[in-house]
Amino acid sequence: MFAKIILPPATALKNKTGSWRVKKRPKFLHQNCNGCRQCYLLCPEGCISGSKKEYNVDYDYCKGCGICADICPVKDIIMEEE
Repeated sequence: MFAKIILPPATALKNKTGSWRVKKRPKFLHQNCNGCRQCYLLCPEGCISGSKKEYNVDYDYCKGCGICADICPVKDIIMEEE
C-alpha cells in the first residue's frame, strides 16, 4: 500500500529544482509576443513571470519541459541547448 503525501502549494519554492532540467531550456525572444499568457498559465513549475508582452523564466526552477515553447502561438519562445 502506498502512503498518501499531501504537500501545501509552493512547497518546491524552498528547493531550487532547475538542476533537474533536461539538456534544453526555454529562451524568450521578446520579438513577437502577443501577451496571450499561455506560457505563464501552463508552466507546470510556475516559474514564468512577467506581464503584457514580456515574460521571463526563472531558471532556478525551470525543468526544461518545453511546454511554454510548444504552446506559444507566435513561436516567440524557443528551446536552446544548455
